[in-house]
Amino acid sequence: MVIGRVVRFDSVKGYGFIAPEHGGEDVFLHVNDLRVPESSIRQGLRVEFEIEQGDRGLKASSVRLAGGIPGGRPTGGAATGFPGRSESPSGQAVDGDGEDVLCDVLDSAEYLRDVTEVLLESAPSLTAEHILQVRLGMLRFAKNHGWVEG
Repeated sequence: MVIGRVVRFDSVKGYGFIAPEHGGEDVFLHVNDLRVPESSIRQGLRVEFEIEQGDRGLKASSVRLAGGIPGGRPTGGAATGFPGRSESPSGQAVDGDGEDVLCDVLDSAEYLRDVTEVLLESAPSLTAEHILQVRLGMLRFAKNHGWVEG
């Protein structure tokens, strides 16, 4: 299996490309080769896949989320939560000029630290038990969406 990140994916056309982590040329991705719901595929998502030689070059097969993360749920067309960014109709993050934006994927410890800071600043009356419960739920949610590794 090869690990890579989705460079782009057009759900209307049913295809996109993956950049392998080891480098080299991008690999063609077709919707029929997904082992996860199509709605979970978006730019920047870390996936694992097999590489095959197709009629027109390298092609990905058996594509699934990297690290055994269970399949994600649809993200819809809501805002990304980042100032000046939104999602295109295909679910990709775009900046104010409509250009695709790559987002950093955090590791679990870094994500939990950031979430804890936001919770403490936003709701200082939360108990430690409440913070731990919220962090756990948010971490699961973030992993399902490919925002967090590990």
